[in-house]
Amino acid sequence: MPHIKRGRAALWTAAALALTAGLLLPGPRPAAAAQPVEWVTLGDSYTAGVIEATGRVVADDGCARTVESYPEIIRRGLGPRVHAVNVSCGGATVENIVSKERIPVSRPVAPGQETPEYPPTPPQISAVTADTDLITVGVGSETLGLSGILAECTALGHESAGLGAPCRDAFAGSVESGLSKVRVEYAEMLRALHDKAPFARVITVGYPRLVPEDPALCRFNNPLEFGTITPEDLRWLRTALLEPLNAEIEHAAAEAGDTHVDLYASSAGHSVCDDLGGRNWADGLQSAVPRSWAYAHPNARGQAHAAGRVRAAILS
Repeated sequence: MPHIKRGRAALWTAAALALTAGLLLPGPRPAAAAQPVEWVTLGDSYTAGVIEATGRVVADDGCARTVESYPEIIRRGLGPRVHAVNVSCGGATVENIVSKERIPVSRPVAPGQETPEYPPTPPQISAVTADTDLITVGVGSETLGLSGILAECTALGHESAGLGAPCRDAFAGSVESGLSKVRVEYAEMLRALHDKAPFARVITVGYPRLVPEDPALCRFNNPLEFGTITPEDLRWLRTALLEPLNAEIEHAAAEAGDTHVDLYASSAGHSVCDDLGGRNWADGLQSAVPRSWAYAHPNARGQAHAAGRVRAAILS
């Protein structure tokens, strides 16, 4: 539908100019008065923030959206120029965006700790309407099964005493099917978003660098890094999961004619294992301050970096 895309692009050019100038934006539909940009944020834990290193939770619905997550940072910065609705949720899959409700579990819980109970959240696309001007979406890791793979890699690395690549050996055969699932579902999600909000600009957000180029930077059995995941499994996680996942998301955005924000290249040198306590923009299995579970997620520095990149895309 090229005429729809041209119309959407023209409307967003006006929106971006209005945002950049600090003005309120007249919506794409006739309106009696100037209106803020209607912005909906969708995504998983990398969008929501989730971990204690990104501050307090903004709403007690179990999704663990935090005050220092990148959507909240951008919302505060743009102020009344946007009307922001953030429905990102920890653990969300692509299906949870489009068609499947999710039962959230709040912040990551430690082994043996009781999991809190929350009511299910509707598919996140429910927050999108025909009046939505802007959608940002960061999702895909849980469709690939990243958190479960990380947990299994930790257990297998402990059993192997840090030798070999037991996790690669266990999961190598299933990774391609997981990436294929992301490929198909992500494209379907983007089509569904455009169908529901035909005048909206959609910005996809990739994942930051978690594992360094040289896995030897990571200290084995250090919970502030990757615990007992072996060096060879860390290399495999980077090259066979994280980098292909980002490539699938970028390709889907390009096919749909959407904007993509690449956080991976710009976070080089700031992985979990890079200069812990300063240069690292993501925490490992645990965060140093406060001492809490992180499960390899962006800390406040990582979320601030994401905020800068996504904000620049919004205003472009």
